[in-house]
Amino acid sequence: MKKPVEKLLAMAALVILLSGCASSGMHMSSSLTNVELSEANYRIVARSVAGEARAGYILGASFGVGMYAQVFGVARVSGDKALYKTAMDNLWSNFEAAHGNVEGRNLALVNLRYDVESLNLLVYTQPMLTIQADVIEFLE
Repeated sequence: MKKPVEKLLAMAALVILLSGCASSGMHMSSSLTNVELSEANYRIVARSVAGEARAGYILGASFGVGMYAQVFGVARVSGDKALYKTAMDNLWSNFEAAHGNVEGRNLALVNLRYDVESLNLLVYTQPMLTIQADVIEFLE
């Protein structure tokens, strides 16, 4: 009777030890800039520009709600830990590829939308964050 209890405790300790590597994609961004969009001082440069980021972990699980991604895994084997930053960098790279350099322009992202997907297999998990937005440019 004592052996199953010892095995159960040993397995629980092993799980706790191995699950020490975790990543949270909880991102709250805010801006103190107040912009008056009722005036005709801007133009829409691009609609639905998107950027995405993925990361793969072994022996873990991931889930997401809206812009929040939660990952528990033993080790990251692919992708970047900073999903939000990578997705935003990819969004701007995709914008620049289609609409030119952003340097020196008065651009802003509006109508930001976040989507988190998770692939959960028995020994592998992969969260994917997608950021989509419209880009406006303020006129001088």
